[in-house]
Amino acid sequence: MFTGLIAGVGRLAARESRGGDARLRIAVGTLPFADVALGESIAVNGVCLTVVAFDGDGFEADASSETLGLTTLGALPVGAALNLERALRAGDRLGGHLVSGHVDGVGRVLRIAQDARAQRWAFAAPAPLLRYIALKGSVCVDGVSLTVNAVDDAGFEVALVPHTVAHTAFAGTAVGDAVNLEVDLVARYVERLLTTREQA
Repeated sequence: MFTGLIAGVGRLAARESRGGDARLRIAVGTLPFADVALGESIAVNGVCLTVVAFDGDGFEADASSETLGLTTLGALPVGAALNLERALRAGDRLGGHLVSGHVDGVGRVLRIAQDARAQRWAFAAPAPLLRYIALKGSVCVDGVSLTVNAVDDAGFEVALVPHTVAHTAFAGTAVGDAVNLEVDLVARYVERLLTTREQA
């Protein structure tokens, strides 16, 4: 489980194909990493990955064909900046929102506009996901917990404050780029509960 508060920006150092799957090498960059453990979970652009090897500069993780096909990790170029967050520990502050690291779909940056000192970003989102995205609700974009400022049939908008732009991979993200989306966990469970109640 994660919070969507990015702890560091790293880079995709290598991607090695392994019979349809891939072994990813992640350079951790600014992520605090001294006490990393084999088998721990780290969110990479919002995708929960398991550490299978590590050294002082980074870690390796396996990505299944499912992960490569349903997230941006299969197409990102080597060298791309990555948002990194280590898993939430009991007792940590929950400053963003509950994020599972299970990406629901891939969206795309539609436009970026200056809004005073902040930036207003618009994203296209797959239609099946838009029903879970609500005005002033939470959404996770490339692992970053964001508040929805507007939503319509095509996508949604958020505001990025200067700190978010400076301390995440959004600093290098451009219009047209693909992004990983995870909708709010609560919205999905509420829908499931209502559906099963109606069926009963």
